[in-house]
Amino acid sequence: MRSVSERDIRSSFVNCSKGEAKRLAIPRDLAEWPWDDLDFLGWRDPAAPERAYLVMEAGDGLVGIVLRRATPPAGRMRRSMCSLCLTTHTGDGVSLMTARKAGRGGQSGNSVGAYMCTDLACSLYLRGKRDAGPGGRIHESLALPEKVERTMANLAGFVDKVIEDKISATWK
Repeated sequence: MRSVSERDIRSSFVNCSKGEAKRLAIPRDLAEWPWDDLDFLGWRDPAAPERAYLVMEAGDGLVGIVLRRATPPAGRMRRSMCSLCLTTHTGDGVSLMTARKAGRGGQSGNSVGAYMCTDLACSLYLRGKRDAGPGGRIHESLALPEKVERTMANLAGFVDKVIEDKISATWK
């Protein structure tokens, strides 16, 4: 992913108002992020752990999605798989992330959800730059570019569901 500015990030959000986008917590250390290793930008709000944000490149621009993390069940120790990168985690390493739909659907209270790495570091798990623990990455015969392509297709499918009422499917 290319390096992006705070202004670019704030203007990319499709499922919140401009006022909400102006107030959301952007990481202060953007210059230090490993941009060459990121396929999309994802982070959790340090002041509100149930809030998360995701920004991906789409065509010539960016598409940002505000997410809400569902509260995990107490005492859950089983292994769960991220629906984006297919990394498995124990405990709360995978969370149900929901996004209010863009446009009229979101105004009516509709949302979509997917199980994602709680820290949204899918790109780093794919590259082995972050460890998900024993059994976290299943051995595959796919090369890294194919894994990245699959992850981005999974993410694009999720984003399509969020924006389907607002923007045509030609945003890719």
